[in-house]
Amino acid sequence: MSVLQIQTERLKTMFFQSWSIQSSSLWTPENPAKGQCGVTSLVVHDLLGGEIRKTMLKEGWHFYNLIDGQRFDFTESQFAAPITYMDLPATREEAFADTNAQQYTFLKKRILDQWCDANH
Repeated sequence: MSVLQIQTERLKTMFFQSWSIQSSSLWTPENPAKGQCGVTSLVVHDLLGGEIRKTMLKEGWHFYNLIDGQRFDFTESQFAAPITYMDLPATREEAFADTNAQQYTFLKKRILDQWCDANH
């Protein structure tokens, strides 16, 4: 398993532990990834770089990450049906339009606290 795969698996667990109503107003205990795509893609971009990508779904734009040529969608579990990815380039501004400063700051702090603990 590559370092990137290990990091992304660790991050996935961290996100599931960190998502809440404070990181998305659409969050529910039954579907913790719901509404978390924009804010999550921003935090992943902050930590691992790469690119933010988007795909149009019936619910609107869905954001995720492309790192070293690999797609990482930490919030795909919010959808019942499989996603047909378009992998269109997206900007941080577009992903940020899907969240707000309070949600972003909350999630980034929660993840950074765990990330620092896990990497020391």
